[in-house]
Amino acid sequence: MKKILLPIVAVAFLSATPVAVLPKKGPAPKSITMAKAAIQDKIKGGWAGQLIGCTFGGPTEFQFTGTMLNDYQPIPWYDGYMKHTMLNNPGLYDDIYMDLTFVDVFERKGLDAPVEEHAKAYANAGYMLWHANQAGRYNILNGMNAPESGHWLNNPHADDIDFQIEADFSGLMAPGMPNTAVQIGDPIGHIMNYGDGWYGGAFVGAMYSLAFVSGDVNYIVKEALKTIPAQSTFYQCIADVIKWHDQFPNDWKRNWFEIQRKWSDEVGCPEGVFRSFNIDAKINSAYIVLGLLYGGGDFTKTMEISTRAGQDSDCNPASAGGILGTMLGYDKIPAYWKQGLKEAEDIDFKYTTMSLNDVYAMGMKHALQVVERNGGKINGDQVTIALQTPKTVRFEQAFTGHYPVLVQHIRKDLTNEFTADFDGIGFVIKGEAKPKNRSSWGYESNFSFNAELYVDGRKLETANLPVDFTHRRYDLFWKYQLPKGKHTVRIKLLNPDPDHIVSLTDLLVYSDQPVKSKL
Repeated sequence: MKKILLPIVAVAFLSATPVAVLPKKGPAPKSITMAKAAIQDKIKGGWAGQLIGCTFGGPTEFQFTGTMLNDYQPIPWYDGYMKHTMLNNPGLYDDIYMDLTFVDVFERKGLDAPVEEHAKAYANAGYMLWHANQAGRYNILNGMNAPESGHWLNNPHADDIDFQIEADFSGLMAPGMPNTAVQIGDPIGHIMNYGDGWYGGAFVGAMYSLAFVSGDVNYIVKEALKTIPAQSTFYQCIADVIKWHDQFPNDWKRNWFEIQRKWSDEVGCPEGVFRSFNIDAKINSAYIVLGLLYGGGDFTKTMEISTRAGQDSDCNPASAGGILGTMLGYDKIPAYWKQGLKEAEDIDFKYTTMSLNDVYAMGMKHALQVVERNGGKINGDQVTIALQTPKTVRFEQAFTGHYPVLVQHIRKDLTNEFTADFDGIGFVIKGEAKPKNRSSWGYESNFSFNAELYVDGRKLETANLPVDFTHRRYDLFWKYQLPKGKHTVRIKLLNPDPDHIVSLTDLLVYSDQPVKSKL
């Protein structure tokens, strides 16, 4: 979820044929029996597929926003690339080491580990975070518990992609049990997300789960979507992608243009409003689905399409590659994509003491435990899974009745007080507390500002603004659901410091109606 730039070289095309487990016609059986080796192969394929996809998409991540990566531009892939990237750009794999944080909690605390354990582990981890993850982390560190920490009233990034990119563990723990996958992920996903942001992770987890028992990507996508409420914008976006695939089965770019035309307007994430940058869960999930449907079980086509769709184009092929890797199994991922994988499998991911080989074994252990807890049986080398029909989860929608109408540039440092007037029902003030004359990532400091927020003369909060990158408040101030009309927002800095600054960048204003087009 960070911007990076790496060298670009060419990629070749190879294919693999998916193997179905469930019958394609007739009623689905109530259970299915698989060899332990087959389940292990699929768990390995799921984790390896993530590493492959994340590495492949890495050079393009957020380099192509609001546009696709055209065919004539090559993307690198070569023997040794995964090991090189893990050693020299380990921060790329945030969507994997975030996953592993939760896997580690299950390993140490058991499958019944309370959500507080997961929240504490991720909030206190050493890795840098952005968007919903960092907003949720700040909330946890400052005394707010889940699910309030992910709720859109407390987290302007509630609809962002964050849980979607780290929900893989939930499906890989629940083979053939999509409802269980969603249940496992539910409390964890609400640490940092809500609404469409949570639905992205629920949908991805359900696809992983179904990929254990089906070799049909169309079935996997459509069945997983049944877990999402039809009235949600997330469901409607993915349903559109499926519909447009039916209409334009051989033209993924036509589908991409339809997605862009209808679903590219950002409402929540303050960094994406009125910009081409879009880290919203549903449009990036649309690109995962685009790769899966038009890839048709072909690993190379899936990687290419989910990456070339743009936006968060390392996380999207990581999800698509993980789901397809689960469906195919490790052994059937084409050798081209596994070149150099063996030498990367014993390298611990940064901020963890876990490698791919570790999580292969740990994931198998957890999956068998989940199978037995949910009506399945283990008899020697054979595992009988009690299959589940997807059930729709509860409905929740963020930013209801809120439409961005104005971004007003501030571009000044807060030395004492700042006051601004606006007409609307909500606002976000973007900015950052940081060391003076420092603009790069990763800064550290023990100092923390304290600032008061007033709206229309009434104090709403006294906020702690740490000058430390891993502890920072991602957006400085916000308030939604105000009465419609004119308002005055005032920020009062209580403890100015000569070595640190609070930089105010933009005021984002919301109203109860969208701006009317003059076209």
